Amino acid sequence: MDPLDQLDQVGPLLAKVVGNITPAQLDNPTPCAHFAVRGVLDHMIGGATAFAAAFRGQPAPTVAPPAEVLDAFGPALTNLATAMHEPGALDRTVEAPFGAVPGENFARFVVLDGLVHGWDLATATDQPYDPPDELVAEVTAFATDALDPLRDGDTFAAAVTPPKGSTPIEQLVSLTGRSLAGGTR
Repeated sequence: MDPLDQLDQVGPLLAKVVGNITPAQLDNPTPCAHFAVRGVLDHMIGGATAFAAAFRGQPAPTVAPPAEVLDAFGPALTNLATAMHEPGALDRTVEAPFGAVPGENFARFVVLDGLVHGWDLATATDQPYDPPDELVAEVTAFATDALDPLRDGDTFAAAVTPPKGSTPIEQLVSLTGRSLAGGTR
């Protein structure tokens, strides 16, 4: 599946989860090491802002973390999706936090990030999260090959073996280093 088609599936999943987060839940811890809900949202807003510029061939703007992350999330992610859909965006080389990456390949990282952080946010706020198995399988296939060089314990931790009976999304998040009850490193 094309990374833009994947992105178009992840966007509504994220919008639904974030749309159901209340201000009282912003300090809830998440499975994403070192981040509460607010931190994951800040990270995603900052990344979306920088990467929208990169997909447009522009330098990343300097932006302070928004005071109202719940209000800023939708516009930032919409801007990123719009930038990624613009002609030539996936043909550019994108300067990622881990080096220069072909745009189409980096688009797959954006999808991976959105899918996994959606799970982080849903888990932290006790929401259901059931992305399509086909989407998760495609993202997992990409992540299986792409993550090992990025496992620095911070960007991505060592993969975790998920417990038996884990869902496809739980298997994917385990691959990124998130621990599930009963999983092992």
